[in-house]
Amino acid sequence: MSAEKVTTTEKTAIGVAYSKLILIGEHAVVHGQPAIAIPFPLVGVETAVEHFPGPVKIDTTFYHGSIADAPESLEGIVKCIEGTMEYLNIACEDMIIRITSTIPPGKGLGSSASVAISVVRSLFAYFDEDYTDEELLQLANIAETFAHGAPSGIDTLTITSQSPVWYEKEHPIDFIHLSEDFHFVVADSGRVGDTRLAVESVANLLKTAPRRIQRKLERIGKLTHDAKQALEKKGKHILGHMLNEAQKELEALGVSDTGLNRLIDFARQEGALGAKLTGGGNGGCIIALAQNEVHSRQLAEKLRTFGAHAVWPFVLKESQDH
Repeated sequence: MSAEKVTTTEKTAIGVAYSKLILIGEHAVVHGQPAIAIPFPLVGVETAVEHFPGPVKIDTTFYHGSIADAPESLEGIVKCIEGTMEYLNIACEDMIIRITSTIPPGKGLGSSASVAISVVRSLFAYFDEDYTDEELLQLANIAETFAHGAPSGIDTLTITSQSPVWYEKEHPIDFIHLSEDFHFVVADSGRVGDTRLAVESVANLLKTAPRRIQRKLERIGKLTHDAKQALEKKGKHILGHMLNEAQKELEALGVSDTGLNRLIDFARQEGALGAKLTGGGNGGCIIALAQNEVHSRQLAEKLRTFGAHAVWPFVLKESQDH
């Protein structure tokens, strides 16, 4: 499985992790409704561990130094490194950990979870230790707890999966088997969204207008159920409609903004079967469902010309067990 690519050379080991997207169900998932998340292999993180005498050092684009002096923004990763070393029962010393990421942070793509997974994979590889998926998720979630307070676990789970993930609080995780290939385009608005802030704003709305907002959250839940059926039963056009309907509810919840709405409207004008924000909203990215592979490339090019900060066309492949 390519996502588990780990190579070891003379005292160097590499761990790789990809990214994730919420297809539908964001915000409602916080309040007990289901959500569908999909692996997003076009951006990711690579972590390399090498021997380096003395205290453990981290090398990232914005910080180079010992883990003891790392900035607060890296606290989750530091705890994840220390937790993994403790789990392996090995002294936390004599290493440099180089982290390279192509995932834009603050865009709802699971950046913190991807970094954590790639770090854990690289450390296990460096010490020639095998791990189970459970161990990987448990150790990576140490970092997620620092990034998001009480993480749902959906990010780490989707990043380690090759199938879309059906997630519902306090229910067993389920994987969705696709009936056909689905072609998507993700476009970055260029503005960072604050997921925590967006989640809080919806929670506040729920307090001020409980019945109205609860109805909207339940409607997103219903659309998510319909979207699952569409993925499983060759329902490309139905899925597009569900994405459009979910976007209406997200707009009503106040988590979409002018910049996202412009990209979404444009994608629909250019033939997208459906388009909506993905992640926390108020900045970040949109996801659009294209008609086919050729259309996804054309749509990506048009969104780029229209002014999207970055654009990624990608495909969710039909499940092999059909």
